[in-house]
Amino acid sequence: MTLPCKQTLERELKLSVKRNFILPPLPGKPLPPRLLLSIYYDTGDYRLAKAGITLRRRIEARKGVWQLKIPRDAARLELEFAGGRLSPPESLTKLLFAHLRGLPLQQIARLRTRRRGMQMVGAEGPLADVVVDSVTALSGRRVVQHLYELEVELTGGSEKDLLQIEQVLREAGAQEGDHRPKVFQVLGLELPVSPAPAPPEAPPVEQLKAMLQIEVQQLLAHDPGTRLGTDQEDLHRMRVATRRLRAYLKAAQPMLVPDWTDNIRTELAWLGNTLGLVRDLDVLLGYLDQECATLDLPERQAFGRVLSLLLGERAEARAVLLQGLESDRYLALLDLAEAAAQSPAVADATVSLMDIARVEYKKLRRAMLESGPEAEDKVLHQIRIRAKRARYAAELAESSAGKPATRFIRQCMTLQDLLGEHQDAVVSEQRLRKLLGQISGSLAALSLGRLIERQCERRRKVRTALPKAWAKLQKRAEKAWG
Repeated sequence: MTLPCKQTLERELKLSVKRNFILPPLPGKPLPPRLLLSIYYDTGDYRLAKAGITLRRRIEARKGVWQLKIPRDAARLELEFAGGRLSPPESLTKLLFAHLRGLPLQQIARLRTRRRGMQMVGAEGPLADVVVDSVTALSGRRVVQHLYELEVELTGGSEKDLLQIEQVLREAGAQEGDHRPKVFQVLGLELPVSPAPAPPEAPPVEQLKAMLQIEVQQLLAHDPGTRLGTDQEDLHRMRVATRRLRAYLKAAQPMLVPDWTDNIRTELAWLGNTLGLVRDLDVLLGYLDQECATLDLPERQAFGRVLSLLLGERAEARAVLLQGLESDRYLALLDLAEAAAQSPAVADATVSLMDIARVEYKKLRRAMLESGPEAEDKVLHQIRIRAKRARYAAELAESSAGKPATRFIRQCMTLQDLLGEHQDAVVSEQRLRKLLGQISGSLAALSLGRLIERQCERRRKVRTALPKAWAKLQKRAEKAWG
């Protein structure tokens, strides 16, 4: 995939101003005045807007660029692409594959913006760009609407700087602004509202639907970033959402139609495994990169060949991932997941989520009691899977069970992380031993041997800490599930 020519994480503040607002004296220098024409695109039913995404072609001084803005937590990631005048480049539209789903893009608005402002500078360099935008919405050559907006975009400052700048601007007459993108304001579109857990008094089916909706939204939110591939966190969070969806459906099996549940869980397992091929290599490479830094220089240089082999594997796994994310199978899975979150196939609506959580914990407890102090690595891995299921079942019941369930979930996460560290060490050791047979040179072999020894130490530490973590979880379980 061709990467964008520019990426910017926007951290900005919007305020409302009157037409003739004058900026107060600010430390820095004036920015050149700008005249911008922005042509916005979306599907006929505003699928991008419903996801908080904006796509536009911005023209300035007869030069155009395509800009895509994707929500990223409290900020927005702006991507710029070169491309044709009438349609965005293929590398951009591929990022929107899961949102567009084959629907054509069409022009939805044209905005002309006159911009003036200041580049604020502090003792250590640029702080923020403070600009006043006079915006005209156009229909052909006809003016249909005006807006006036003040934007502060951090270019090097902190959140504290942003608050101080806001105070100065409010004292000069700026007021609370509309936090929606300009095109949303012009078209009367609302920002998407993130799904939330159902209230405690809601029926079990409604509790399940709410939790599924949260994870479907998370999956879609991190789909473009996963395709882009510049931030590993997007892939991680998309995989977590996939796992949670599958785990919630597994936990809720007593209330659902079996064949329906098995079908969607099978498809989620396919997606999770495809994402996992890349994610597991990211985790391994991150760990080995840190450990490599502790080796002597000659060993570190020799170990570079090992990392190169793993990077090659990751490139191949990512190619498989992108192929999967561009498939009809993936689109069908998205439709399945959205339908499940809106209307799951219910067989018994009277099943108690508290009972489901209690049963999953009992399965975990039984597995722990049967494992013994010297359990095999594969047994601890199965216990980790049980811990995950107990945790996700508790999340389904959390709204009803309250703080005891929340505390149980936190301690379950501690146990899960501990066992995850053990499994990472097991997998790392297996991969390192395999690499021993693929790499030549005594120094590379020596460095691999040192790192293999460290995996044994990682596992030993986990086994030492495990009894205490389990004892704490048992106490939390007694209060949550009786």
